Amino acid sequence: MKDHVHICLSIPPKFAVSNVVGYLKGKSAISIAKNFRGRQRNFNGESFWARGYFVSTVGLDEKMVLDYIRNQEKDDEHRDQLKLQM
Repeated sequence: MKDHVHICLSIPPKFAVSNVVGYLKGKSAISIAKNFRGRQRNFNGESFWARGYFVSTVGLDEKMVLDYIRNQEKDDEHRDQLKLQM
């Protein structure tokens, strides 16, 4: 499924998760608009990312979560192929 992004971050406790996510979404949307839409300024009224986000903490299973993120696209493609064969 190519309509979402998975990111595993380590954020120091002094930063609020909402601020970090807002910063990442804002800066990446501006960069995408500049590089792929040819915009140089005036991004008012445009939206690239969905309004919300999902956050979960990772403790002892960080390796498992990282493996899931790395293999997500391959797993989704495999599931899509199984649906086509039915």
